[in-house]
Amino acid sequence: MPFQKIQTEKLSQSVVRQIELLILRGILRPGERLPAERELAERLDVSRPSLRDAVADLQERGLLVSRPGSGVFVGDVLGSAFSPALVRLFGSHAEAVFDYIAFRRDMEGLAAERAARLASDTDLQIIGTVFAKMEAAHAKRSSVDEARLDAEFHMAVIEASHNVVMLHMMRSMYDLLREGVFYNRSVMFKQRTTRSALLDQHRVMNRALQDRDPPAARRAVEAHLDYVEAALQDQQKFEKNEAIARLRFEREKSR
Repeated sequence: MPFQKIQTEKLSQSVVRQIELLILRGILRPGERLPAERELAERLDVSRPSLRDAVADLQERGLLVSRPGSGVFVGDVLGSAFSPALVRLFGSHAEAVFDYIAFRRDMEGLAAERAARLASDTDLQIIGTVFAKMEAAHAKRSSVDEARLDAEFHMAVIEASHNVVMLHMMRSMYDLLREGVFYNRSVMFKQRTTRSALLDQHRVMNRALQDRDPPAARRAVEAHLDYVEAALQDQQKFEKNEAIARLRFEREKSR
């Protein structure tokens, strides 16, 4: 008969599984510091030796890293998503920008559709809270804060879709965007008309999600990224025209 004796799971393995799930679900994020050993053991209601065994297991597999004098941190689990050589290619070829936006349009449209169906009430509260912060940053004309909150808004929607594979892939993509591999997002928020349009687009996205309207949520995301694509095309044309104009200006000065 295919039966086996029931074995009680070690406490350390229970800790391992809990931390694994927190990382998998994106609740514990790369680079985030864990509480000190005493505090974490108390929160988990386990002995410190059991906690040490769990942390050692997770460190061995690269999910946690210890930094002497600083503590234990979530490992860079996204570090191998794109090789350094591929990242350099992304940054040096303009066409990658538009492939990146097309990829985001497809993935984030799907994520918004899923979020409108599957998000919990708390998920929607998080999205609404981030949007409220975007409105506040807009009023203060803080382009850096607006760009940061824009990324947080989109990641909140992706998290609310409750697909862990999509979550980690898109978080990796946003890391590249934050590092300026594809384009400088802050530039878009420095132009008054663009800033207002972007805020209005996020307002439409937020409304569709709060109304739990999947088709409207997807359309709102796609319309937003169509706008971003057009804005970047205009920016590239402007930079090209400016380079030509500078050459003409230099020629005129030398005559």
